[in-house]
Amino acid sequence: MSATVILSPRMSGIKPSPASVLRRRARELRAAGRDIIELSSGNLDFPTPEHVIAAAHQAALRGETRYTDVDGTPELKQAVQAALRRDHRLDYRLDEIVVTSGSTQALFNALLATLAPGDEVIIPAPYWAPYLDQVRLAGGTPVVVPCAQNNGFKLRAEDLQATISPRTRWVVVNNPVNPSGALYSREDLSEIAAVLLRHPDIWVLADGLYEHIAFSGAPAPTLAAVEPRLKPRTLTVSGPAKSYAMMGWRIGYAAGPSALIREMITIQSQTTSGASSISQAAAVAALDGAQDVLAERAVILRARRDRFAELVNGCAGLSCTPPEGTFYLLVGCAGVIGRRAPDGKVIETDRDFSAYLLEEADVVVFPGEDLGLSPYIRVSFANPPAAIEEAGRRLKRACEALQ
Repeated sequence: MSATVILSPRMSGIKPSPASVLRRRARELRAAGRDIIELSSGNLDFPTPEHVIAAAHQAALRGETRYTDVDGTPELKQAVQAALRRDHRLDYRLDEIVVTSGSTQALFNALLATLAPGDEVIIPAPYWAPYLDQVRLAGGTPVVVPCAQNNGFKLRAEDLQATISPRTRWVVVNNPVNPSGALYSREDLSEIAAVLLRHPDIWVLADGLYEHIAFSGAPAPTLAAVEPRLKPRTLTVSGPAKSYAMMGWRIGYAAGPSALIREMITIQSQTTSGASSISQAAAVAALDGAQDVLAERAVILRARRDRFAELVNGCAGLSCTPPEGTFYLLVGCAGVIGRRAPDGKVIETDRDFSAYLLEEADVVVFPGEDLGLSPYIRVSFANPPAAIEEAGRRLKRACEALQ
């Protein structure tokens, strides 16, 4: 007989990451022999740069396989310090920087260190789904602000002001935005900063994980750089995962006031402890090495973006606008809602449409319902050109089959 697991009340309403569920389903279908095209993933199809892999190999050969300091190796913290200065002209001391096991951990450590029950975190929608559950796990309350397509899916200053309450503790500003690919300009961020300057007790969680996948030709701006007066209450979070195709290396980092960083390190010391020593050596090589790969890959992704947007807009009932950053298309699917699949099932939601595409077209997409925006789906164009072309054909056939 198995014992009954008694769950903590904090698990109420918490679900596995939607992305992890989709990845697992795609693996199951492939194992069953299905030719699945995965458009839901946050993985890039580019390889990790060779010099980065070589640095990890050499670190292992040197015996750098032991525990590191909880907050990261001095070499990586110095590389992060230099990267923030190079990309954003932001200066941080080493005690204002922490290295984490992926940027997700940096976000969660900060929320766990600061939120009390009932504290509110403002999250613009569409959003990266884990923001909400991280806030809930930390005892806070996520407050979602819808960001309309006619404003480029970006948070407006007036909507931010209208949402602030006496319980607001954080505002999440993700730039560029996963899932929409929206890119906040310096002017956009200045307007948000003007609101926040009127509320000195509210902190900013600036998530810049996709900062180098911006088609403007420069890293996406971050709030502490745009408005230095907010730097003392801004946590700037990033990592090499997307920029250098290092998703599985699991390295992130955060820079902010030393008092907050210190508490984040304390939490980390009792959970994951230090990040992988080998991955940290690889991240040093990525941040300190030649940066040409960033611009080269952005050019490739821009071409893929344009082609996939063209293919999607050729599908009956679907529409999208090419994004300014990330490697996602946010695709409106209002035109397929209410239609009937060949098996007679009516497509009532974007989740229904996602399920239909999986079962009938062997294409995995991310339903907008999990991103705070319906009826939309998110698809990735970080795939080889042949996969993009085939995905376009499958989407078109699937849409044409709806009655």
